[in-house]
Amino acid sequence: MTQTRGDATTAPKATTKAAVGTRRGPFARLGRFFREVVAELSKVIWPSRKELVTYTVVVVVFVTIMVTLVSGLDLLFAKGVLLVFG
Repeated sequence: MTQTRGDATTAPKATTKAAVGTRRGPFARLGRFFREVVAELSKVIWPSRKELVTYTVVVVVFVTIMVTLVSGLDLLFAKGVLLVFG
């Protein structure tokens, strides 16, 4: 059986949540926002303490190496500029 436009079995008018959400007050929207934030945070896979310490050490070592490299290049270029321009 095929459906026609006038058939009563067609889908009802679509009312999206976005359209309904815009009619709510600001406190209801704020409450919904915080509920969704909590729901998203519950999906996060949090690292264990051992993983957290490992990642922190890796980041600190990497940053230390990069600061040393940039400082060395800065010193080298400063000496080069002083050598060229006196």
